Amino acid sequence: MLWRRPLRRVDRDASWQWARETYAALTAERDQLKRELAEVRRERDEILAALRELQAAVQARWQAEAELAALYREREIARARAVERDQNAMLN
Repeated sequence: MLWRRPLRRVDRDASWQWARETYAALTAERDQLKRELAEVRRERDEILAALRELQAAVQARWQAEAELAALYREREIARARAVERDQNAMLN
């Protein structure tokens, strides 16, 4: 005996209606995801800009600390040169 699949009737109008609804839902979801992606990218750009500003501030602080250390060294050298050595004192 040969098995036959039962015939399935397809409602063309209902199928097209379902296809249009599905397409509209996918399009709406795609558009929403595009908007969310744009928002996330804007937030990322703002965070990266803030990070760059922070990095610049930290580097400026490091440079200022290095300059301050150099000034302290120069001051100590100037003080040492300004002091007269006691000729009677031993060097060691």
